[in-house]
Amino acid sequence: MMKRRRGCEMQLAVLGLNHKTAPVEVRERFTLSKEKVRRGLQHLREYDPVHEAVIVSTCNRSEVYAIVGDEATDGDALYRFWSDMTGSREKIDEYMYTFTDEACIRHLFRVASSLDSLVIGEGQILSQVKDAYALAHAAGATSTVLNTLFHRAITTGKRVRTETRIAFNAVSVSYAAVELARDIFGTLEASSALIFGAGKMAELTAENLLGRGVKKIYVANHHREKAEEMAAQFGGEAVDFDSGLEAAPDVDIVVTSTGAPHYVIHPWETQRAMRERGGRPLVFIDIAVPRDVDPDVSDIQGVTVYNIDDLEEVVDEHKQERQKEAHQAEVIIEEEIAAIREKLQYLSFQPLMARLSNRADKIRRRELRRALGKLPRLDAAEQKVMEHMSRMIVRKLLRFPMMEINAAAGTEREQFYIDAMNSLFKLDFIGEAETADGENDHHRYAQQ
Repeated sequence: MMKRRRGCEMQLAVLGLNHKTAPVEVRERFTLSKEKVRRGLQHLREYDPVHEAVIVSTCNRSEVYAIVGDEATDGDALYRFWSDMTGSREKIDEYMYTFTDEACIRHLFRVASSLDSLVIGEGQILSQVKDAYALAHAAGATSTVLNTLFHRAITTGKRVRTETRIAFNAVSVSYAAVELARDIFGTLEASSALIFGAGKMAELTAENLLGRGVKKIYVANHHREKAEEMAAQFGGEAVDFDSGLEAAPDVDIVVTSTGAPHYVIHPWETQRAMRERGGRPLVFIDIAVPRDVDPDVSDIQGVTVYNIDDLEEVVDEHKQERQKEAHQAEVIIEEEIAAIREKLQYLSFQPLMARLSNRADKIRRRELRRALGKLPRLDAAEQKVMEHMSRMIVRKLLRFPMMEINAAAGTEREQFYIDAMNSLFKLDFIGEAETADGENDHHRYAQQ
């Protein structure tokens, strides 16, 4: 699809796992913080066959999109990059997937359009894809191909949300968590809830709990002021994070949604809370990845623990309402794939075309300087006419060769034209000697 030079093709690939292929106890071991992603991308050049990369890591997926060589060892380099990023050497092949070229594009477009989400139609994933791309771009880990691909993916996600009703009445993870609690208790009007965390997900959970009639909400957060701010917003009460379960005698539901890399709810404190409750049942709904609640808590009598994977049944109840819209979204995705397929086939010639344009412009500027040196009486307006004329001559001379090169992209004539142009114009010998102006011309042409 995207060639660099004879015998060395570039391949677009994605390597990862998600909620469909791996349970939460596996996914949580491969969740990546922004800082870890940033550090990893800054070391990308150490993995020579991996030329560009973007990391998308959410509670339901961890994926690396990359441009790699087509040799088997290049695939190994991508896996090494993944392993070093996650800090894990365990073999989890049965949970992972790899898609290349068009299948990779389709997967990314479906992710950005929320068709691959636990909750079809949820809006958070598009922002997460944007943030992942922005982080990689800022780290210098993207270039022409992934820049093109992710801009198109974001555009596709926006089209799906505006041209379909897939997001209409879409449930969120927080909504599903509250629905699960309602299914357990029947009604929440006599219940109180304790929420660990004060982020966006926690806020949505509080809003949904109150909407279902919960009488009081307690908020626990590492930063006390954020807990107090959120509690005030919902008419609740802030409690200390480290002793949050001391409020458990008054609550029936504990929802955890922190970004902690370790458990924040442990068996010993839960056991103590259950003694104080006099044996009344307590339900934990853990929507964090990595999980906030130690799995051993579920062994305590009277305690029930649900994690994010348990929400799938609740989500499935509402999925049918959006299947028709999902079908229309797939049509949009295929349209966008066709559009980017046509665009990507020309990327193999962009370096060649940029070098040819740069070579011609360097000659033009040199000869223009010589001519102006022999015509000292020309005023600024006349010099501008000469400058414009020289540019138009170069542009018109290159127009038909550029059209022929474009027409050959993706055909059996492609390599012939690459070799011929490099030989005729000696383009192989000027790349290292480009001036700063030449580099700017290269980027301007690539953007055009």
